[in-house]
Amino acid sequence: MKMTIAVAGAGIGGLASACLLHDAGHRVDVFDQFAAPKPVGSGLVIQPVGQDVLAEIGIAEEVIAKGTKITRMFGHEATGQRPVLDVSYDPGGHGTFGLGIHRATLFSALWQAVQRRGIAVTPSATVARVADGTLFFADGAAQGPFDLIVDATGANSPLSPLRSRALPYGAIWSTVDWPDTPLPVDELRQCYRAANRMIGVLPIGTVPGEAGRKAALFWSLPAGSYESWREGGLDPWRAEAMALWPDIAPFVAQITDADQMTMARYTHGTLAKPYSDRLVHIGDAAHRASPQLGQGANMALLDAQALARAIELADGQDPLALYATARRAHIWCYQAFSRAFTPQYQSDSQFLPLVRDRALFPLSQIWPIPRVLTSLVCGDMIPPLASLNRR
Repeated sequence: MKMTIAVAGAGIGGLASACLLHDAGHRVDVFDQFAAPKPVGSGLVIQPVGQDVLAEIGIAEEVIAKGTKITRMFGHEATGQRPVLDVSYDPGGHGTFGLGIHRATLFSALWQAVQRRGIAVTPSATVARVADGTLFFADGAAQGPFDLIVDATGANSPLSPLRSRALPYGAIWSTVDWPDTPLPVDELRQCYRAANRMIGVLPIGTVPGEAGRKAALFWSLPAGSYESWREGGLDPWRAEAMALWPDIAPFVAQITDADQMTMARYTHGTLAKPYSDRLVHIGDAAHRASPQLGQGANMALLDAQALARAIELADGQDPLALYATARRAHIWCYQAFSRAFTPQYQSDSQFLPLVRDRALFPLSQIWPIPRVLTSLVCGDMIPPLASLNRR
């Protein structure tokens, strides 16, 4: 059965959903709060499972050409330069990689895919509530009824009942030019001091409208200390960063104004039932976690893929229940690992970093754990759409 579907939110999950649902033959309309839909954020990693979704949409080759292939995640402890994180994307030599990319680059590719399909997008449409398949907007207007409304409005969704727990640490981010540096251009690199300091660099390829290749620079920060960081001035921060990790100098030297660094705060939570009558939640509107495992954008892409496939394969069953069942185990797995790993890298604990450095890292280098960690970061430790793939 072909449906009329409204997608609320023109972010990564919303645009991917619009493309996949349109390709399945449904009538799709997208509504976004911005006057001109745009991305929010800096760099991210598209894991192999997310790349599969982009391939289904038809933009994988384009996105890969503009991003940077990441072959390894490596982190070291600042004081003794001891490795404490070392995960290869492709220990078997099959060509597997993560894709470092700027959110604007991914957004641009998805936006163009929506435009090519002729999907209608309504800007300046801030959703306030839904009822009986109808969207009601903040200005009093309404659209509908629709057979289905997809809530892709993100972490601040006005439609989702999710109540998440704020995490004590977030991060400040910026996009900088890739400089003359000994750091490899195909690795995500991080440096830690215990768990209360973390600085990292992610190669992210090119950015629309800008010359040269870029990097995402990030610095871990307690969620409530952004203003005090700003008030402290850039010179002490740059000095601390370079003392912890001298190789970071040409990156942090590019930060000349505190406004270049944007604060990101994180929460953790999952909807037990991500749907109701003619309404389904995807991405951050359905589940939220620390970005420590690099799965946020991938989860939104997988949700979009699962929803489109569940509707296609429902065959008399409730497609929204089928979607929720298909995603439940994968989301639970990654939420659990995120909950376990995040305090080891972002917390005030003195004990957890010792366990991380002296016990967990040595164990992580013993077979078969390296392959397990590879599967974890690639996003396929548990099949993302297991119940649907068996149909």
